[in-house]
Amino acid sequence: MESIREQWLIFISTPIYIIIIGLELMLSHLQHRKLYTLKDTLTNVYFMLMNGGIDLAFRIIYMVVLQYFHVHAIISIEQSILYWLALLIMEDFLYYWLHRFDHEIRLFWAVHVTHHSSEKMNFTIGFRSSVFQPLYRFIYFIPLAWFGFKPIDILFMYAATQIWGIFVHTELIRKMGWLEYVFVTPSHHRVHHGSNAKYLDKNMGMFLIVWDKLFGTFQEELDEDAYQPIQYGLTKNIDTHHPIKLIFHEWMAIYEDVFQKGISFSDRCNYLFGPPGWSHDGSRQTSEQMRAIETSSKKSI
Repeated sequence: MESIREQWLIFISTPIYIIIIGLELMLSHLQHRKLYTLKDTLTNVYFMLMNGGIDLAFRIIYMVVLQYFHVHAIISIEQSILYWLALLIMEDFLYYWLHRFDHEIRLFWAVHVTHHSSEKMNFTIGFRSSVFQPLYRFIYFIPLAWFGFKPIDILFMYAATQIWGIFVHTELIRKMGWLEYVFVTPSHHRVHHGSNAKYLDKNMGMFLIVWDKLFGTFQEELDEDAYQPIQYGLTKNIDTHHPIKLIFHEWMAIYEDVFQKGISFSDRCNYLFGPPGWSHDGSRQTSEQMRAIETSSKKSI
């Protein structure tokens, strides 16, 4: 059953990806937008294959874990429209926290940073995966299995919402009317990929934007005359397409910070589990500190 569902998703989504990427490429060329580069796109495909390979290799382990909790579920739920709707909402809620912690805890940011390392925004950026995320992503979905949802259904729902997650990586779709109030849209996700201080660590949702509005991480995309153009990528881009450097550069930086001389054990822990940008001597800034600096500088003008 699992393989049939996955094959169905692949069968449906693959031609959609080909069509929308082809259209975006054509419009990019006609409008002279330069939304794509060959090296950047190849890097996106490489990360997708790496992520998919690790996921397949590790699947038997996390399926056993999820199945264990499903067998010991505290409630039993029959499959129905309500079952699938509840699974969609609960899975999206848990993914929000997975994504938020990937941004707010440096250890996990070291994994997720690959997805944000491109300075482009196009549909193929959705394939620019957090390579090692499959090694721990399933932990966030354990409550779903414990509440009676079948592991294969959990994986199916995650894969289905990922299709929407590909769709929102584009500059060509602007505002989407009433959908902006409920769902994650391209406008919301452009903000998420922005390295501008106001946009850092905002709009963490995958499918529903309501979690960001509930938990204080929502930021609307502002007109350029009201703020500034979105700058995609990292606050400090590493200017390379070398896949090994892109995957491991933050791990190397963490190692250098944690094992530097003359700092306390608490400082070492903060370099590992604190927010990205934290420094014991104030030589760097977190996203919150960068926002505060930007706000204070505007008030002083």
